[in-house]
Amino acid sequence: MTIAGRHIAWTDITPVAALVVLAVSWGHDLPVAAATVVGLVLAAAVLAAVHHAEVIAHRVGEPFGSLVLAVAVTVIEVGLILSLTAAGGASSHSLARDTVFAAVMITCNGILGLSLFIGAVRRGLAVFNAEGSGAALATVATLSTVCLVLPTFTTSQPGPAYTPAQLTFAAVASLLLYAVFVTTQKVRHRDFFLPVEHTPVEDTPEDDHLGEPVDERGDEEVDDGGQAEEHAAPPANAAALRSLALLVASLVGVVGLAKVESHTIEDAVARAGLPPSFVGVVIALLVLLPETLAAANAARRDRIQVSINLAFGSAIASIGLTIPAVAVASIWTGGPLLLGLGGTQLVLLALTVVVGALTVVPGRATRLQGAVHLVILAAFVVLAANP
Repeated sequence: MTIAGRHIAWTDITPVAALVVLAVSWGHDLPVAAATVVGLVLAAAVLAAVHHAEVIAHRVGEPFGSLVLAVAVTVIEVGLILSLTAAGGASSHSLARDTVFAAVMITCNGILGLSLFIGAVRRGLAVFNAEGSGAALATVATLSTVCLVLPTFTTSQPGPAYTPAQLTFAAVASLLLYAVFVTTQKVRHRDFFLPVEHTPVEDTPEDDHLGEPVDERGDEEVDDGGQAEEHAAPPANAAALRSLALLVASLVGVVGLAKVESHTIEDAVARAGLPPSFVGVVIALLVLLPETLAAANAARRDRIQVSINLAFGSAIASIGLTIPAVAVASIWTGGPLLLGLGGTQLVLLALTVVVGALTVVPGRATRLQGAVHLVILAAFVVLAANP
């Protein structure tokens, strides 16, 4: 759309449209057609919010840019969780756990596996920096264990839950680990997370691509935040301020529309014969859609390290920021916060960590490793739908 000679992107229109739809639909029981429209606007608002957060992140630079993006995504995730928790019953007490665990499975198997598979198909081998990738995976494993595994085995509180003191420790430890990781990735040891030069693999069908120019992997061409874009001029202050306003509008729209859609989402899951915990998978898929698209685009450009940074970084942010936010919110909601994983989930998490370690240690992977991670994700989705 063009107004007065200025091109208006869909990301500029969507936040306003989301607020209008929110005002019209708030407090009403929506028919199926209207609920479908609201759901589509909700998904578009999530994508628009991430876009405007990226614009602001580019303007403020690193390491604060990554924090802006992570906080925006966390607000979306926590808003969806709390909206559905407030509308749900006893099954909603484990929604935070189900969502965060689904995010770990999607990032560490779906995004990672898809990126490795695309990179290996294009170049024969997907090559990446084992030092940074290994450190990121270790952070994911530690956060997952502290926040999702240990509550299953503690005895001070009935059920798979922490006591207030234990939950406080987990929340503080998660925030500290996230802060240290961001400092390491963006400031102290940036070189661990930068792409490495690709060595072509001979005698493979992918050699048709070897005549293409190979990107140099220096700092000048790799975004500090590990995003799948080359450096471009930062947006002007006016553009950044406009994105800030639209980001706030998008976040308000996302949280409000999630509240409007809460009963519709739960009813749709129930009508499909799926367990209530599958709502967490739906939330994680919606929140991680932008990261998945960005990682796939980076892999197509032979920037596998960027894709891996997105995968593990999203998992770390999902645990390290969402769990503390939900823990604080649980003080006001008053209901129990069930964080401990069940037996099947524990097995899948252990398999993900072991296979992930075997994948990242060599610093290169074939399409087999990508396929293995995708199969683990498929197993998670099947077992989440049919426990």
